[in-house]
Amino acid sequence: MRPPTLAVWKFTSCDGCQLTLLDCEDELLALAGQVRIAHFLEASSRTLPGPYDVSLVEGSITTAEEEHRIRWIREQSRVLVVIGACATAGGIQALRNFADVAEFRSLVYASPGHVESLATSTPISAHVPVDYELRGCPIDRRQLLEVLSAFLVGRKPDLPDTSVCTECKRRGLTCVMVADGIPCLGPVTHAGCGALCPAYHRGCFGCFGPMATPNIPALTAQLRACGLDEAAIERAFHTFNAAAPGFSEGAAASDPPRR
Repeated sequence: MRPPTLAVWKFTSCDGCQLTLLDCEDELLALAGQVRIAHFLEASSRTLPGPYDVSLVEGSITTAEEEHRIRWIREQSRVLVVIGACATAGGIQALRNFADVAEFRSLVYASPGHVESLATSTPISAHVPVDYELRGCPIDRRQLLEVLSAFLVGRKPDLPDTSVCTECKRRGLTCVMVADGIPCLGPVTHAGCGALCPAYHRGCFGCFGPMATPNIPALTAQLRACGLDEAAIERAFHTFNAAAPGFSEGAAASDPPRR
């Protein structure tokens, strides 16, 4: 019986989530003994033809060629797992969605006509069905290993669906926003990082995107109480997951109530 095949694909991104997989080191060696890595250009130029049992996809869709390629990958993959903020929400490059891309090209490139790109940066799920999403910028290695391990034994992966605040509580951390007035997106951000930033006495930056039901208006009121003005609140939401539903409305929610 042949081992299951694993393919890793890159779209518009920084490669950080693929590097997270390579950083697994000992775990990756054990994994390599149980699966056949059929396509992973970050690690090897050797590739095998599909179909593939599991595909990991990093990056957002920003060109017409990528639109075509992701549909082919979906057809070739039994299970499709998208990894990172770019693949799940369009990434930081989705800031283009709020402006004029043609103007950007004309200001940055000497020959803008040679640059082909879509007007928006969109997540993989906007183009094809996905089976699992791993959030983060970059993803958390524990979640990645959980998904791959679950696949190998035929069970559903155990992935969090709460907020970063729950992770703070589990670690016994004092709330930096309540205790010290430090702005923090933890109450509306999807869990998965292990409350990394609050553990170092910093507010959450929202790397894992919005949780399932984020209460953005309530948080923006608290951010004002921490001293942020409306422009600063808008910047807080428009970073790694700028175009994610919830965070993309954060700027609108930051407008003060009108009387």
